[in-house]
Amino acid sequence: MKLPLLFAFVLSFTSSFAQKHSKLEIHPLTGDFYIYITHQDLDGTPFPANGMYLITKAGAVLFDTPWDTTQFQPLLDSIRVRHHTEVVMGFATHFHEDRTAGLEFLRQKGIKTFTTKQTDRLSAARGKKRAEFLITNDTAFTIGEHSFQSYYAGPGHAPDNIVFWIGKEKILYGGCLIKSVEANNLGNLSDANVKEWPSTIRNIQKKFGKPKFVIPGHQKWTDNALDHTLKLIREYQAKTN
Repeated sequence: MKLPLLFAFVLSFTSSFAQKHSKLEIHPLTGDFYIYITHQDLDGTPFPANGMYLITKAGAVLFDTPWDTTQFQPLLDSIRVRHHTEVVMGFATHFHEDRTAGLEFLRQKGIKTFTTKQTDRLSAARGKKRAEFLITNDTAFTIGEHSFQSYYAGPGHAPDNIVFWIGKEKILYGGCLIKSVEANNLGNLSDANVKEWPSTIRNIQKKFGKPKFVIPGHQKWTDNALDHTLKLIREYQAKTN
C-alpha cells in the first residue's frame, strides 16, 4: 500500500472511530426531524440512547433528554449552531433516567418541559427529575408548522411509557417501549410488565398502521422494530413460563 493511501486509510478509520464513539451524535432522519445519540457505560462498554428533535419555525422540540448528563448544554448549542434556533419544548416518554435526566436543566433554561401525570408520580416517588407541565390524556400538539400527538398504549418497558406519532412523516417515536432490531433481549425489566407488553405493541400497530420510521430508545432504528419487539417478548415468555 502506498504511503498516501495508507495515510488516507488511517485518517478515515480514526475519523470514523471518533464519530462512532463521540459523546453526542446527530443524524438527519427526514425533513425537519433529527436523531441525537448519547451514551452511558454498561459493563465497561458505551451503550447508545436515542433521542429525537424537531425543528419548527417556532423553535426546536426535544423528545427525551440526553442520557449523558454532560451533553445537556452541548445538545442545545449544537441545535443553535446547526439550525439557528433555540429549543422551546421538551418531552420525556417515561420516568427512567435515560429519558428524564435533563428535565430540570431544560426548565432552568426557560424551556417548557412535559411528561404525563403518571410519569410525574413515578418520578416523584423514585427521586427522578420532573417536568414543569403535565399531560393528562393523549394530546395533540401543534408547534409552528408541525403537528404531533402523544399516545399511551399501555404498560410495557415501564408502567408509564408513551409514544409520539407524527402523522405527516409517519414517524413513530417509541422510546424504550420499542426494542431495536439490534437488540437480542428485552433489556432492563426492573419496571416492566411483560405480560401486558404484547397488547401494548398491538395497540400501537392497530392505531398507527405501518410507520415509515420507528425510533426505539436504544440502538439503530428500522421500520420493523415493532415486530422485533413482539418477537423478543415471545422468546422471553417461552423461557420463563
